[in-house]
Amino acid sequence: MEKILFLTGTRADYGKIKSLMKKVDDNVKFELNIFVTGMHMLSKYGLTWKELEKDGFRNLYKFINQQLNSSMDIALSNTILGLSNYVHEMKSNLIVVHGDRLEALAGAIVGAFNNIKVAHIEGGEVSGTIDESIRHSITKLSHIHFVSNEEAKKRVIQLGEAEENIFIIGSPDIDIMTSRNLPTLQQAKERYDITFEEYSLVMYHPVTTEVEKLNLHVKHFVDALIASERNYIVIYPNNDEGTDTILTEYKRFEGNSHFKIFPSIRFEYFLTLMQSTKFMIGNSSAGIRETCVYGIPSIDIGNRQKNRYNLRNAKSIIHVNEDKQEILNAIHSCNELDITPLSMYGNGRSDEKFIEILEGDRIWNLEIQKRFNDIE
Repeated sequence: MEKILFLTGTRADYGKIKSLMKKVDDNVKFELNIFVTGMHMLSKYGLTWKELEKDGFRNLYKFINQQLNSSMDIALSNTILGLSNYVHEMKSNLIVVHGDRLEALAGAIVGAFNNIKVAHIEGGEVSGTIDESIRHSITKLSHIHFVSNEEAKKRVIQLGEAEENIFIIGSPDIDIMTSRNLPTLQQAKERYDITFEEYSLVMYHPVTTEVEKLNLHVKHFVDALIASERNYIVIYPNNDEGTDTILTEYKRFEGNSHFKIFPSIRFEYFLTLMQSTKFMIGNSSAGIRETCVYGIPSIDIGNRQKNRYNLRNAKSIIHVNEDKQEILNAIHSCNELDITPLSMYGNGRSDEKFIEILEGDRIWNLEIQKRFNDIE
């Protein structure tokens, strides 16, 4: 029986890989183990590791890799140390990581340094800031690449990876987005005590390469939201450098009946709320990917997602700078968008494609020693 280790460090990556983990857990050929760390372990964000237990997952190893305000390099080094000790004890056969977070980079480093195969979910994508550099670094350390589409595959090949080790499976979060088991809007509102008849979703994260500008940027953002006099469901930013700056500005929402603020919302309930939102605003990848799938208007602010390819294709997205008037103009023009649901990330069967590949011999027999493949 092959031991497959998944890493999860945030509410977001867990939502995206949950369907894959479920397929592995249900398969008699594999033993699922989960290394839970990062934001999951911080009380400030609601100790979201508990969601994994509620979903019925076992074999959880919980590891605190940081304190509040820890720098990314310290959190990375702590994760490497904790994960290295874990894999030496548990003898994992495959490490599965997702996306562009430091926890995924730690997983790729530990796997590569210990001759453990590493599978990377959603490599080959572009966004901007330090996240993109982390994502491409993970690609170079990984042996198997499960990408969302043909464009991502081409980028992974451009990075020198062997085409036969790249598999297009789509984006796993589409599996959950298209599920018939999502809660109803009434259930979501009751769970989170939301009384708004109409609302919009807010998710705004720090841009780590522009921290010196964050004070001004978030002030313009908050000014615009308050001035718009709309109802908003606000979800905490991730725990990158600059988060406290954003949360300090969010204190201006306190006592304002137009705002409901949450450290975290469970992924399925978040999707239900998204389906009925008037628009989404901020700089989260959810405003680029998930909103397009549902055909929801999105206002993308600043440079964090500026390189995402959907920005060039989706008519549902308005891109603006961190300027109060630009943001207000975008809010007022959302209703004028001509929107057709658009998905560049598969058809909701990523989990089936993923487990089919794991059940085959190809990935288990590939050479652990990587080589650079020149483009002819």
